[in-house]
Amino acid sequence: MKIVVCLKQVPARDSLLRLNSAGTWIQETDISFEVNEPDIYALEEALRLKESQGGEVVVCSLGPARAQQAIKEALAKGADRALHLDDPAFANLDSFGIARAMAKALDAEKPDLIVTGLQSDDFGAAQTGVILAELMGLPHSTIIMAIEVQGSAIKVKRELEAGFFQFIEMSLPALLTIQSGINKPRYATLKGIMAAKNKPLKKLGMADLGLSAADLAPRQKFTRVYVPEKRSKTEFFEGGGKDVAAKLVDKLKNEARVL
Repeated sequence: MKIVVCLKQVPARDSLLRLNSAGTWIQETDISFEVNEPDIYALEEALRLKESQGGEVVVCSLGPARAQQAIKEALAKGADRALHLDDPAFANLDSFGIARAMAKALDAEKPDLIVTGLQSDDFGAAQTGVILAELMGLPHSTIIMAIEVQGSAIKVKRELEAGFFQFIEMSLPALLTIQSGINKPRYATLKGIMAAKNKPLKKLGMADLGLSAADLAPRQKFTRVYVPEKRSKTEFFEGGGKDVAAKLVDKLKNEARVL
């Protein structure tokens, strides 16, 4: 069973974030990065399926050179090899562009199953996985809480609203977006860290994928990112008790709208 895990590197949660000079996104210098948390659960689920079903786990990550740290972490945990989509043309891609580049890279892999995290910790769009499935013509399901392999098919448990779940049977190949908490992720061992140094890591650029800049033209963009402005103020009421009470009630009712 060949399983592909789509992995993303995102700013670390404890990083002090500042806006860039254009005010369109954060300044990515002088901050640390880590593996996207939902993707960690997707990787763990892939490794467990490999251990029970056999086969291999392939990591696919799109990002600059620093993304290799996330890739190496996945290899140290047990993934067999990796694809790194690294090209200056891949900077600032939207969900569709990322999915299109990944679709080109994974077409040749012919995976039985592709797993991604439900969403990324930075953008949180939850779009890349489902767009990738559509571009590759694969059946897909989202917010997965359990996977059971049944021969050439799988049975999955989806999380719905209000504590409800949905069970779906799907044929393979397929794509799943994994919900955080589906399992307990493992830590990389010293043996795994050493072994990761010798595992294959293939870099692919835009030309290698047969794509052009026009193919990756963004369909959405950020025009402004900003920190919410503080608008609190203090207002004093003057007059007698009845007048002040009347003014206070009027403010609470018509401006604050809490009455």
